[in-house]
Amino acid sequence: MNDVAENAVRFGRIAVMLPVKDMNRAHDFYCHVLGFRKTFENGNPVGFMILKRDAGELHLTLQPQHKPAHFNVAHMMVDDVDALHALCQRHGLRIIKSLQDKEYGLRAFVFEDPDGNRIDVGQPI
Repeated sequence: MNDVAENAVRFGRIAVMLPVKDMNRAHDFYCHVLGFRKTFENGNPVGFMILKRDAGELHLTLQPQHKPAHFNVAHMMVDDVDALHALCQRHGLRIIKSLQDKEYGLRAFVFEDPDGNRIDVGQPI
């Protein structure tokens, strides 16, 4: 017997939670560089923030002792991966995996945000 009620539960929004050491720096990067907009914040000082752009949503959580993982923590699908790659380069972000066409049908690259969070970015070929 399967414990998962396949049709009983419907999932809604699922958003990535990114730990950041400096909320203002993270806000400035995601809003002023990548074009997200803040839709919610909580705490004084702010310890949690929701950012949105198009269908994308990011949740930022203040973690002053954050040590970044050595693997991708989020995956973003975009409609112009070359333009985002160029934007990341212009802003001096560390590119972990170079822009390339993958055998699984995506043109993709991986960058680190200012807190060292590795973000995998892709566009269908």
